[in-house]
Amino acid sequence: MRTTTVVVGGGQSGLAMSQCLSVRSIDHVILERNEVAHSWRHERWDSLRLLTPNWQCRLPGFDYRGDDPDGFMSAHQVVNFMAEYAKVIAAPVMDGTTVTSVRRTRDGYRVTTEQGEWTCPTVVVATGAFNLPNVPAFATAVPPEIATLTPMEYRNPDQLRQGGVMVVGASATGVQIASEIRRSGREVILAVGEHVRGPRSYRGRDIHWWMEAAGVLDERYDEVDDIVRARRVPSMQLAGSDDRATFDLNALTSIGVKLVGRFAGVNDGRAQFSGSLRNKCELADLKLGRLLDTIDEWAAANSLDDSVPPPHRFEPTAVDPSPRLGLDLTSGEIETIIWATGFRPDYSWLGVDVLDAKGMIRHEGGVVDSPGIYLIGTPFLRRRKSSFIDGSRADAEDLIDELSAYLGRRASPARR
Repeated sequence: MRTTTVVVGGGQSGLAMSQCLSVRSIDHVILERNEVAHSWRHERWDSLRLLTPNWQCRLPGFDYRGDDPDGFMSAHQVVNFMAEYAKVIAAPVMDGTTVTSVRRTRDGYRVTTEQGEWTCPTVVVATGAFNLPNVPAFATAVPPEIATLTPMEYRNPDQLRQGGVMVVGASATGVQIASEIRRSGREVILAVGEHVRGPRSYRGRDIHWWMEAAGVLDERYDEVDDIVRARRVPSMQLAGSDDRATFDLNALTSIGVKLVGRFAGVNDGRAQFSGSLRNKCELADLKLGRLLDTIDEWAAANSLDDSVPPPHRFEPTAVDPSPRLGLDLTSGEIETIIWATGFRPDYSWLGVDVLDAKGMIRHEGGVVDSPGIYLIGTPFLRRRKSSFIDGSRADAEDLIDELSAYLGRRASPARR
């Protein structure tokens, strides 16, 4: 079978790209190994909601249409949103089609699936960056009597053993899970490494409203000093709750969560924690202050100071002056460890020489280091908001220009 573009992946980014391809009358197919929004159906915990407000759920030709624009979609609602979008745009999705390899040919690419092969001049990799849990290698040294699981496996506190829980990682996923488990009555230890502190609301408006209005979310990949570093920054400590609560470390310690430093390793059944907890927290506080300064400057420059509450700052993160540096994992204090240590992409099927030493695709704003291949749906691809639904829209609208121009060059007489 032959088409002009094969889109690998039927999530938000693949669907956004599909709509942009359709608008340009570029024939294409979406190959999805499971079903549209599969990860939202099967790999999310029960209480999870989007970190972004519903009004910010915008895809090419399709915006949020519900009656709660300032609320936060549940996983089930996200599934419905994506399914409706796929139907509205008549996305050419082939469900249950696993791509086993993509290889270069003389005239483009051969995409092999379990159901057959496609040939095409262009490929869009839209499988996302969160395919596999990024569990540290030393996890194998955890005593076998300790239950371990990842956020993809966690559903709710009732599935856990009775007893203490250690959550490893303090970005959005880690703080939400730690809070939920602590409120279920269990003792919780949170191992904290680098993190990004953020309030749910500031000066009477959602923090995402401010970051969009002030241009923070639209900052481009070619406007930052170190894009490699920027793409590794953890997600902000936010949650989408009805009460619009803040989920920073102070909120967690106020309900009894105990903080330790980064989980650095296991030696003879004993967990070892970094002594950098205070430094990490002070750095997060400093960066929060800089973000709020940016927002306040924008508000003043745009004459909003008289229509919103005045600027304010949040209390510094409270840290025990002598946090523990170790924990005997055989003592019974901890029965379960949840590795909220992030995710990594799975490009094992991509048989084109475009991966760097860390297994990441080499690209420049989504234009991959192999003519005719494009990447979408990874953090800070083209903008700071790239990993959000709204970011998929903006990135797809940029990448379709790149892809169309490439097809035009192929078709020009000079290239024949």
